[in-house]
Amino acid sequence: MSHSDFEGETGMNPLEVVQAFVDRINAQDVEGLCALMTENHTFIDGGGAVYSGRETMKKGWQDYFVIIPNYWIKIEMMFHRDNVVGFFGKSGGTYAPGGQIEPKNSWMVPAAWRAVIHEDKVLTWQVYADNEQLRQIMTADRH
Repeated sequence: MSHSDFEGETGMNPLEVVQAFVDRINAQDVEGLCALMTENHTFIDGGGAVYSGRETMKKGWQDYFVIIPNYWIKIEMMFHRDNVVGFFGKSGGTYAPGGQIEPKNSWMVPAAWRAVIHEDKVLTWQVYADNEQLRQIMTADRH
């Protein structure tokens, strides 16, 4: 298979699609994320829960950005084989359920991701991260 076998209409390679997706996450741009998802997009979170469909994930990202309005991903290394991209780095943000960003509610974890790209869109987005730090912040906030 040639390089062009994995390029869609815009001509982005899988690494460029992933970078564009991460850029949209870092900008908290839900519409931009949706534009980069296949209609049958699948998201798998760090706990293994599976969410299917672009519309499901549109609501999921909207809700996530409400409680973590400054969520970010920093890629430190990426590679791909055919249409599968693996990448490693860090993610973090601030848990702010009432919209109030307080430093004590900030978190950062090392993380890895796997993305499957189909025709310049993200078909599958899987997160590998231990979110215990975030869970502890959320639990402490309830008390």
